[in-house]
Amino acid sequence: ERRGAAMWRGAAAGLLCLAAACLLRRGFEPRARLLSAAELRRYRGAPGEPGLYLALLGRVFDVERGRKHYGPGGAYSGLAGRDATRAFASGDFTPAGLVDNVSGLSPPELLSIHSWLSFYNNNYEPVGKLVGRFYDENGAPTEALREVEAAIEEALQLQAESEQEKQQYPPCNSEWSSAKGTRFWCSRQSGGVQRDWAGVPRQLFRPGWRSSRCVCVRSSAPARGQPHPSDTGDLRDPHLQRYEGCHPLAEQCFLPT
Repeated sequence: ERRGAAMWRGAAAGLLCLAAACLLRRGFEPRARLLSAAELRRYRGAPGEPGLYLALLGRVFDVERGRKHYGPGGAYSGLAGRDATRAFASGDFTPAGLVDNVSGLSPPELLSIHSWLSFYNNNYEPVGKLVGRFYDENGAPTEALREVEAAIEEALQLQAESEQEKQQYPPCNSEWSSAKGTRFWCSRQSGGVQRDWAGVPRQLFRPGWRSSRCVCVRSSAPARGQPHPSDTGDLRDPHLQRYEGCHPLAEQCFLPT
């Protein structure tokens, strides 16, 4: 059953990335129109202006339905009439942050952009494409857009892998007190992962990590990728290390202050 669950999670991760690729590459044809930055600035929702638009990754959406948010005086009025993709990730709504340059963003920030793109695709009418950083004068994707799409897909893959690892190695519960120091322990719900085993605390190290984290490890169930039960479960994983002074099979460990 666990092997089947792992296969299902792997398939789900693949489908997630496939869906992400479809979302990222979804165009607006055949209704797509091309707007210049100057044209888009005319759509900030002010009296006498033709409408209320915003752009994200060069994709222009009609956000008239959200006028109270995006129109003049709204909390997100700075997003209107421009492509401020970076602000969707950084939360910086100053003039320096309301830009379309997304260089140097972290994987979580890229995932935030992907989430917002999904939100606008599902809730607002797509209008067309903004000629500039992400689309050329013919409406074709630029190299900058392809680079961002590749980075977002990589971030999604990392997220899927992280979720799979969390299912295998759920985080420990922890608490600190001045009298006893830090206590780590495992339960059948620790880390927010419901399961039929509790596990024992171990330090998990991964290449590139600055420090370890406490995870709960199966001590008798089949090791990952193995069909038969064993006496050690996943405890032989070379990335795991026992807490000093803690019994090998203890469900809780104390680190003195």
